[in-house]
Amino acid sequence: MSRPARVLIVDDDFLIATFLEDICLDTGADVVGVAHKAETAVELALARKPDVILMDVRLGPGADGVEAAAEIQETLLDVKVIFVTGSNEPETIARINKNNPYSIFIKPVNPKDLSDLIESCSAPSFDRAVSIASQF
Repeated sequence: MSRPARVLIVDDDFLIATFLEDICLDTGADVVGVAHKAETAVELALARKPDVILMDVRLGPGADGVEAAAEIQETLLDVKVIFVTGSNEPETIARINKNNPYSIFIKPVNPKDLSDLIESCSAPSFDRAVSIASQF
């Protein structure tokens, strides 16, 4: 048995963030926060330690999603960053790929594809790990 993935959503567009949150909730994921700026994303990620981050690239003035992901991944080594972006220029994709993303979705997103990927990110539950360990 696995526990639901803990997901942080980062998108400067309120409607898209809400759409992504609905997809996560429909899969049973635990949405641990929604950020609209890179700086807030970093703060929330470090405080709430998500399993998965749905990250847009363009986040308005200041740092972008690629920079935020790099900063987060310096501390949270196992976090799976899934870029969900409308930015499909070769230069942007190359920048994203330098951070070893878990996946990249170009908007518009197929909800079923994203849902399946989020479900695959569910972490083993602590109870199951204790149960397995107690058998030895």
